[in-house]
Parts: sequence; structure tokens; C-alpha cells
Amino acid sequence: MSLPAEVRPSPKERESLQKQQLHYAYVGVDLHKSQHTAVILNYWNEKLGEIQFDNTPAAFPKVLAKVQSCLEPDMKAVYGLEDTGGYGWAFGLYLIQSNQWVKSVNPAFASEKRKGFPTVHKSDSWDAECVARVMRDDLNRLPDFKPDEHYWVMRQLSTRRSGIVKSLSAVIRQLHVQLSYTYPSYRRYFSEIDGKTALAFWRTFPSPRHLEKVTAERLAEFLRKHSNNACSTKKAEQILRCIEADGQASVHYVEEKELVIRSLVKQIRYYLKEITEFDAKLRDMLEQIGCQLHTITGVDVVTSAELVAEIGDVSRFANADKLARYAGIAPIFAGSGGKGKYYKSKQGDRSLHSIFMSLAIRQLAVHRGTKTPRNPLFHEYFHRKLSEGKTKRQAFICVMRRLVNIVYGILKSKTAYRLPEPLRRAENE
Repeated sequence: MSLPAEVRPSPKERESLQKQQLHYAYVGVDLHKSQHTAVILNYWNEKLGEIQFDNTPAAFPKVLAKVQSCLEPDMKAVYGLEDTGGYGWAFGLYLIQSNQWVKSVNPAFASEKRKGFPTVHKSDSWDAECVARVMRDDLNRLPDFKPDEHYWVMRQLSTRRSGIVKSLSAVIRQLHVQLSYTYPSYRRYFSEIDGKTALAFWRTFPSPRHLEKVTAERLAEFLRKHSNNACSTKKAEQILRCIEADGQASVHYVEEKELVIRSLVKQIRYYLKEITEFDAKLRDMLEQIGCQLHTITGVDVVTSAELVAEIGDVSRFANADKLARYAGIAPIFAGSGGKGKYYKSKQGDRSLHSIFMSLAIRQLAVHRGTKTPRNPLFHEYFHRKLSEGKTKRQAFICVMRRLVNIVYGILKSKTAYRLPEPLRRAENE
């Protein structure tokens, strides 16, 4: 891979860089949860030392001292971290605060370096050495490690929120199973069993036996209280009729079944409360950086946070093309003998790719009743690509690629998304 002409060093600059690299020591670090491994190489790929140290702040000063003891007086250490977004964050931050030169090494580069040898093997020591070899060969192309705790914390919040949502979905599925035993017609009562009113109903009446002496008026009063007067006496009568039509459920282990339902309701309420707290924190952090992604059709606070968390500081991408390649949306050219073809990329950040895919689906969606497009601009763009002879899959990728341009522009300029004037006027009509 060649560098762009504007950043490619001249012959004199290249010669100067090579002379400087003779005095560099390349410290490749393989990062893990509890223990890291560092290997030190010189310009000639000679191993100067190897260090294994705990992933604790107390061990970090000893690492610097050990590295310095392995160097000659005129040598300067360059550190390469293979996973700066995960277990190596604390160590990388310490190195920066200690005025060390730190590079971020893509794990794919170290993997390719391992595969370049006749005998392929894997160990912590060899992984660290491959990271050091990558730095030795491509030092000037590797990005510097730039710790920005704001984006890192957003990623932790977004990841944790996703975990909570998955756990919530699992608990809701369990509640569906339990309700199918106690209330066979439960789907007729509430459209969402995890809604505020539904949860209050399952908590108070975990089995039909609690409704034996409850009148329709009393049940209606209960429903109105928990639904802000949205439910009427008609809903209460419907519930009681369905319960009577279902017949008497099993009378064995009733208390145990009720305990399970109440426990599930309690857990669902806890998860919903946590999700609300995470959403509020993410909203605040987005406002701190002036993010306007929520102005795009189909983008809420959660999607905005996921995009920002995966992209990080957008200034690290020179243009939207770089961001598209990073997300695996830009096509890859493969050719030989003067002939070639563009192929869909399977590389890049797959999490970011999935977010753009989901966002593209929302842009092409239509309203249920009127069948009018949610975003007329992308709806027209998609069909224009189809009329040009592209397949639906190719046209869809074109939509994703255009979204990259819009997201990049909004993050770069911190301006809101606006439809073209004619489309905006038509949408208001």
C-alpha cells in the first residue's frame, strides 16, 4: 500500500527517517485482561528483551524502567499497542502521560505479519514481536494513539446498554412462557406485556385466583390508575371475560408460579429503569460534543451514540471515503492483466457496518397508513439507482455509502441534517 502523494516523503526525507529509525527501539505489546506481554526489537529485528507485566497501574512504571534498561544511551522507545480500545486503554493512557511515543497497531496488520512466515504459530510473545515488526516496517503509516476518554466512555455506555437490552429481551421471553400457563389469552389483554400497565397487572394479579372477587368496576379503577386513564371499563370487562373463557388453570404449585412471574416483573422494571438512566447519560454526552445526528430521519439518541462510539473522533478520518473504507462499505477492486472488477468488502468495522445497514433500512421505510416514504430523498435515490441498472443489493449499498457522507459531514461541521427545500415543503404538505 502506497502513501498519498501529499504525505509521501521525498528521497532526502526518507533517508533522514531511515537514519532516525536506526536509533529507535520498537516495543510491541500484546494486551490481555490480566497480563500484558511486551517484546523489544531494534531496527535489525534483533530481540533486545521481553517483559511480562500485570495490567495494573502499579506495574506500569516498572515496565518503563525495564524497557529503558534494555536500550542503548542513544535509543528512543516507540510503543505499539494492538488493542487501544480494550484492555490496553489504561496502559496507553499512562504511556501518553509519561511523554512516551505510542502507536496504535491494527490487529489485522499483526495477523498478516504472522502469516508471512513459513511456520505459523501463535503465542503472547510472538504476537508482541509481530506488533513490533509492524512498527519497524510501517512506523510512519501507523496512527498515533490518541486517548479521548469522552468517546471511550460513550462506547462503554453504549456497549453496556446493548447488553441490558439483550438481557431484557431474554426476561420478556421468559415472562411470555409463564403467562401462557397462567393466562392463556394474555395477548388479548395488552399489546405489550412489558408496558407500565401490563407490568402492574402481572405484579398485582400473577394468577387468575387473585381476580375471583374483583369486579369489573374495581379492575377498571386499577387499570385507569396505572395507565393514566387510558384504559376503560370495557378493557376490564374484556379481561374478565377472557379469563372466564380460558377456564381454571392448574391448581398445583400456584404460589411457586406466582413467585416466578413477580420476579420476572421486578427484573423487567429494573432493566427498564437502567435503560432510561443510560439514555439520559448518552444524551448528555452527545450534547457536550454538539452532535446533531439525531436530526437525521430514523436516528434517535441510541443510534447517534452507537455511531459516535464506533467512529470516535471524526477528525482522524481525512474524508468520508476513509470512513466508508473503515466501515467496510467502500467497494474493493480486484484485477489482473488489465482486467478487474469491484467487489463488496467484507472487511472493516463490522459493528459500524451493521449500524449503517440498519440506518439505511430506516431511510427506505414507508409509513404504515399512507405508504409515503419516511425519507423522500433516499427513497428517490434508491429507485434512481435501480433505474440505472443496479440490483437491489447494489442500490442498497449506494444508500449506505451516501449515509456515510451525511454522517461524516454532520460530525465534521456539527450542523443539523436538513432535507432539500422542495422535499421538505412536500413533506410538510
